[in-house]
Amino acid sequence: MFSANDLKLFQSKGIDIKTIEQQLENFKRGFPYIDLVEAATGKNGMKVFSDTEIEKLQKFYDKNYEDYEILKFVPASGAASRMFKSLYEFREQLENSKSLEEIEQDKGFNSANNFFSNIRKFAFYDDLNKVMEDNHISLESKLKEKDYKTIIEFILEDHGLGYASKPKAMIKFHNYKDGARMAMEEHLVESANYATNSEGRVAVHFTVSPEDADNFIEEINLVKDKYEELFDVTYELTFSVQKQSTDTVAVDTTNKPFRDLEDNLVFRPGGHGALIENLNDRHGELIFIKNIDNVVPDRLKDTTYKYKRALGGYLMELRDKIVEYLELLEDGGLSDNEIKKIVSFCNEKLYIRFTPEFETFSNIEKVDFLYTSLDCPIRLCGMVKNVGEPGGGPFWVRNSSGEVSLQIVESSQIDFSNNEQKSIFEKATHFNPVDLVCYVRDYDGDPYDLREFIDPSTGFISTKSKDGRELKALELPGLWNGAMADWITVFVEVPIITFNPVKTINDLLRKEHQAD
Repeated sequence: MFSANDLKLFQSKGIDIKTIEQQLENFKRGFPYIDLVEAATGKNGMKVFSDTEIEKLQKFYDKNYEDYEILKFVPASGAASRMFKSLYEFREQLENSKSLEEIEQDKGFNSANNFFSNIRKFAFYDDLNKVMEDNHISLESKLKEKDYKTIIEFILEDHGLGYASKPKAMIKFHNYKDGARMAMEEHLVESANYATNSEGRVAVHFTVSPEDADNFIEEINLVKDKYEELFDVTYELTFSVQKQSTDTVAVDTTNKPFRDLEDNLVFRPGGHGALIENLNDRHGELIFIKNIDNVVPDRLKDTTYKYKRALGGYLMELRDKIVEYLELLEDGGLSDNEIKKIVSFCNEKLYIRFTPEFETFSNIEKVDFLYTSLDCPIRLCGMVKNVGEPGGGPFWVRNSSGEVSLQIVESSQIDFSNNEQKSIFEKATHFNPVDLVCYVRDYDGDPYDLREFIDPSTGFISTKSKDGRELKALELPGLWNGAMADWITVFVEVPIITFNPVKTINDLLRKEHQAD
């Protein structure tokens, strides 16, 4: 099936041929749907803290954070081009029409009409005005003339702002008196307020795309001094790209390896699940994970800081208790009461459900089982109340071994032809905003190999095209889905104000992203 050139390609990417064979088998076999047991809610599977408890946890974090090696991990490789879908479509309409009047005007929130009606509110307006002036074109004149096509080109194309070819991290999101900030700058501000160690060092890791890496690093290095001075910190910035070894081979409609017009095998990125490799390479201990576009202006950041610290404090409390119990379990010789106490902690605090067979185990078997259950990386996942956003949510899930655990589940993993599964999915009360705090070291303080805690049966298969031909692409288990399936998982309710993603350019017009 594979030529000498294919084998050289595998070697250059660092992919074992057995991995390729497994991927081809996954295409043929497909991935099973997730077996939902019930939605995780505040009544069953999610911790809901009172304001008093949040304050207490925040103080606990502030008192103890210096004992931990803290890292903020930001997936930041997403392209900005998808944000401008409405402008692309509007430009195409303008190109295919004789006049603006011929175009049916959409007045909705995400419309081009709304964009141009409020263009002066965008943080990049001054930059747009300047780049057009540099080209001897007046932005205000073009607005009066309704020459929107020219304005769109100066926003998207490289002779202007070049936003079509930039990552979302480098788009200016928010206006301030001292200048507008890019999305990645907001993460520098955030991290200085809850991820600073005892020496004033702030470790932040960005995952970036290979084509953007040089510009990304250059831009962030130009602005970081400003925030180091403002917050009296030193940033330790690191960057990584998705490893080529996590690329997946594409297949045709008959599940045979897909080849391009030059007969070369076609590979595709493995999706955000591939970033578990990047996370595994970091040397953090307590790790905050948050997407690049989920940021707000300074006036709304206090709630984010409070809940980040509270989640960190609760994770510290849980970790301290886990270490205490692992020490007991390692010593062995536990009484029935001591075992029951640990089981109660697992059930009530960690939401670990044991199968009925557990009660039939001998004490020695229970000790071994409990040790294995506790000897795992931990993730606390902030969850916001469901407001109709597409994406994953918190559920109790049954795996192929009959074990039930808490997982973040995407709609694409559900068999909606099964009415029972559909009904369970629709009963979800909360949504996953990607707001995680993780602890990734074992009882002895050594880092876990996070690749050992992935559920490989939770990948995705999607349909794409290349050279006018249909192909099937394989995505690895998602970073906060199957890639963390065997972690200890605790869901915690957080306020909706902590979730303000920018998926379309007009999202920046929402009051949560506007200046005072």
